Amino acid sequence: MRRTARTLADGREIIYFDTDPAALPREAEDTRGLPEQAPASEMRRDPLTGEWVALAAHRQSRTYKPPADLCPLCPSGPQRPSEIPESDYDVVVFENRFPSFAQGVEVDSGTVPGMPMVPSAPARGRCEVVCFTPEHNTSFGELSRARVRTVVDAWADRTEALGRTPGVEQVFCFENRGEEIGVTLHHPHGQIYGYPFVTPRTERMLEVAEAYRAEHGRHVFGDVIAAERSSGERVLVDSEHWTAFVPAAARWPVEVQLAPRRQVPGIPALTEAERDDFAATYLEVLRRLDGLYGRPLPYIAAWHQAPVRTDHDLSWLHLQVFSPMRSADKLKYLAGSESGMAVWINDVTPERIAATLRES
Repeated sequence: MRRTARTLADGREIIYFDTDPAALPREAEDTRGLPEQAPASEMRRDPLTGEWVALAAHRQSRTYKPPADLCPLCPSGPQRPSEIPESDYDVVVFENRFPSFAQGVEVDSGTVPGMPMVPSAPARGRCEVVCFTPEHNTSFGELSRARVRTVVDAWADRTEALGRTPGVEQVFCFENRGEEIGVTLHHPHGQIYGYPFVTPRTERMLEVAEAYRAEHGRHVFGDVIAAERSSGERVLVDSEHWTAFVPAAARWPVEVQLAPRRQVPGIPALTEAERDDFAATYLEVLRRLDGLYGRPLPYIAAWHQAPVRTDHDLSWLHLQVFSPMRSADKLKYLAGSESGMAVWINDVTPERIAATLRES
């Protein structure tokens, strides 16, 4: 793989990841007249839960469902410059033009006026966009294994780079797919967030892992994988290095976890063989997901990695893929119990969805 870093017209970084190291050099210039970025993201801590909330009002003006011929994630063409100056690419990563977290945020730290118990601070971090392919009308599940492997290497590269970014405490790689999820750009792409704090979900998983290790002397995720493989009832794919399964306490109507059988804290720690094997395993999972209802399945694919500076020994890298579709044409809404109390109620058993996915 070859890595080439360039700069867009407004100073944002763009990085090309080429599967073939001998590919043509990436030298195209961004000819657009873009204003300099001035992100003004703020974050405030909820005094009742201790959780940080990001406020990014400038995102209201971000690009919303443009026609295919105006897609900002397609390669640039004659008289049609896009976010990617090149006329072609393999995998490309660039700083988000409308970031929730960014460097150089000019917001004062302190407290919310009249609310001394609500700290506020600049939402300093980094948000990036990952384009998986130059092809507009395709999906991650239709990529070649070689291209998926390049994406994995890009994720690893950016996880390490964002981990060195001032103020970043956790790196989150993810993909949103489908309008039902809230996607506003249909080109196959994902995102990477460098959070200025450790997320609530990660904090909770680390607390549970620490308590389980204190009681049993082992990592809870390792025991989960071993038990799932022994049972086999919820396992979809069991490859040389990865196990993909529907979790026994699945929250979503469709939910799959992919985990390496070896404990690693994050994507950069995966071996060459584990990265290759992931590409094959994940493509098989996505094929089954798209076959579930006979239509492209809307989903969120979320990588769970260790925080940047802490608890690497308590973390176990895994990818969670889930969908709110409880049938081909019905959504699961996060209503009273889920949204109000964070108590999930699933309308389908994990065993049933696993059996259906194995048949798809």
